[in-house]
Amino acid sequence: MFAENENTEFLLLSEITGKDASDEVFKGNERETIRQLAIGLKTIHNLPFEGCPFDARLHYKIATARKRLKNGLVDESDFDRIRLGRTAKDLFQELLETKPEKEDLAFTHGDYCLPNVILENEKLSGFVDWGNAGFADKYQDIGLITRSIESNFGAEWTKMFFEIYGIEPDWKKINFYQLLDEFF
Repeated sequence: MFAENENTEFLLLSEITGKDASDEVFKGNERETIRQLAIGLKTIHNLPFEGCPFDARLHYKIATARKRLKNGLVDESDFDRIRLGRTAKDLFQELLETKPEKEDLAFTHGDYCLPNVILENEKLSGFVDWGNAGFADKYQDIGLITRSIESNFGAEWTKMFFEIYGIEPDWKKINFYQLLDEFF
């Protein structure tokens, strides 16, 4: 079904009931929200990606970031607080210098953050905004959800997320993918 309002057009594949995980209703029950976020991401990353036509690996993402930089499409006023005041050109150089040598490929959401995870009755209901989905390093999603958890609930909750997801965090990759996101 196609729908639109005054600001946005939607292609609705199936309706998801609930509220996005950044909603105020989930403040005060961070423990269960974090658990659902980790379970949700693990579910996405366990999907098979063989034959997936949506390539979101680094060679593609960096080429797209370079093109966006060249065309003046990077909004320097929207950088994360730690990067405000820097130039897109400077950040792109840092991006090239810190690029991971190896990718841990999985099917990825591409923009896995609290507003894109829908919960109902404190349980996972579904996901929205699949426009950047494809196969990529799983840290594409881990970097963005880490930033989203820190921003919405506090950095102390990331440890629980990593424990439930089942990884020791690679902070170099997390920082790299947060930096990469500045170009999109």
